[in-house]
This record gives sequence, structure tokens and C-alpha cells, in this order.
Amino acid sequence: MDILIKPILTEKMTAQGEKLNRYGFIVDPRANKLQIKSAVEAMYNVVVMDVNTINYMGKLKSRYTKHGLLVGRADNYKKAIVTLKDGDKIDFYSRSEERRVGKECRSRWSPYH
Repeated sequence: MDILIKPILTEKMTAQGEKLNRYGFIVDPRANKLQIKSAVEAMYNVVVMDVNTINYMGKLKSRYTKHGLLVGRADNYKKAIVTLKDGDKIDFYSRSEERRVGKECRSRWSPYH
């Protein structure tokens, strides 16, 4: 089971990373906090102090077409906010990390389709 699906690279999470040393990830919905902690520590060689998780339910989506009403639901997903030890940083924009994480993330899954 791949624990980390993709990092969250939003303006809000970038600000938290700079000020509070907290980073966000989309993770496997079946993963628990201990699995998330060990996956982040193994992938980025950092010390994780705290893990907070948030389960998101997919929104109901409906669309009117000439063939009638189409109703569906966006995927459910789980978000993890990881707090690192003072002095540790994760650089999502370096070339080696981008190749290893970014390629896998784009081809695998997105909660926004």
C-alpha cells in the first residue's frame, strides 16, 4: 500500500510550512497516523513530531445535459498535516524530489476530477 499519494502545494500550506514547519499530504484513506509518520520519515529523512488527519467526503455533483440529469460523487480522500522537528525542512521543489514524487502523483490519483 502506497501511503503518500501526493503533497499539498497550496499557498496556505506553503505559509504553514515556512512559519509552523507543517506540511500537508494526500494519503491513502486506509493509512493510520503511525504509518503516515513512518512513510514521511523514510521518504524525506526528517523527524516527524505530530500527525493530524482529516477525512474528506466527496461532494455530490450533478449536471444537466440534453439526455437528462447526471448525478455522481467526487472521490473521498484523506489529508494528513505533518509537523516536523525544528530545523527539519521538506523541499518539494528540488529536482530529485520532483522526479521521485511528482511523476508518481500525476499518474496515480487526484481528488479533483
